[in-house]
Amino acid sequence: MTTTTAPTAVGPESSTRRTPPSGKTFVTFEQANRRLKWALLAPALGFVGLMIAFPLVFTINLSLTDAFGAVNAGSSYVGLQNFADALTDTRRFWPAVGRTVTFTLGAVVLETVLGLALAMLMRKAFRGMEIVRTILMVPLLATPVAIGILWMLILDPTNGIANHLLGFVGVPPQEFLGSVSQSLPTLMLIDVWQWTPMMTVLLLAGLTTLPEEPEEAARVDGANAWQRFVHIILPMLRTTILTALVLRGVDALKTFDLIYATKGPGGGSDFEAETLNVYAYGLTFDYQEYGLASALLVLFTLFIVAIVVVLRRRTERSAS
Repeated sequence: MTTTTAPTAVGPESSTRRTPPSGKTFVTFEQANRRLKWALLAPALGFVGLMIAFPLVFTINLSLTDAFGAVNAGSSYVGLQNFADALTDTRRFWPAVGRTVTFTLGAVVLETVLGLALAMLMRKAFRGMEIVRTILMVPLLATPVAIGILWMLILDPTNGIANHLLGFVGVPPQEFLGSVSQSLPTLMLIDVWQWTPMMTVLLLAGLTTLPEEPEEAARVDGANAWQRFVHIILPMLRTTILTALVLRGVDALKTFDLIYATKGPGGGSDFEAETLNVYAYGLTFDYQEYGLASALLVLFTLFIVAIVVVLRRRTERSAS
């Protein structure tokens, strides 16, 4: 009696599956695609990494030396002496830190409040909205240096239009940028004028993504406009607000061109508008104290990183 064996069914999977020869492996399409992706990205990532790593390492190395007069001049390592000198400098360093924090907090808070108010006004479509949005974006089209020069002409104590307008309402002429006490607040207001449109755009984008159902339900329950804004809109917009604060806050911390264009070296004759950026620039190009200036920049970088980490954690916590 002959025993017959039933033929093995050959399906689509078994027909395409092949056993690799001994000691050899096949590369799947996904693996090849992943390797190709990294191979194409590697040159760009390497270039960007080099452009970030080299200046950072060079600055940290320079901050540990007593480099003075020229970067390539002979210098010796002094350890953390430059950092100690900076942190114990109560005449220039700590006042510059205070002005940097004051400028950043004042400008960013005002820009956020005004930006949110403008975003709420433009949340609903109205006649001429496109014209209003176009006009609102005009300050962002000019460079900070051009903005500074423009406002220097407007705020000129003698010939500027600002004092003429104040005269119509009985306010005596002001010195604005020429005053030791008024320089920093004036610079903050100029920064607010220029960057409030950016905050408006960011917050308006967040408002357009919010669902309408919670607000409609609150309206049905009798909540007025302020109650809906505080209890409905703001909680849902918290992540967008924190993200906008991170972006604008880091940028405001680094403000240099506006201050230098309007106040010059040192932030004025009495250093009244000197922030950390302006102080580091003066140490580098006016006094050629490259070691101390590098230490200052390292401290400034750590300061910015710490602020970004704190704000990002708050953003993640509010999102969760």
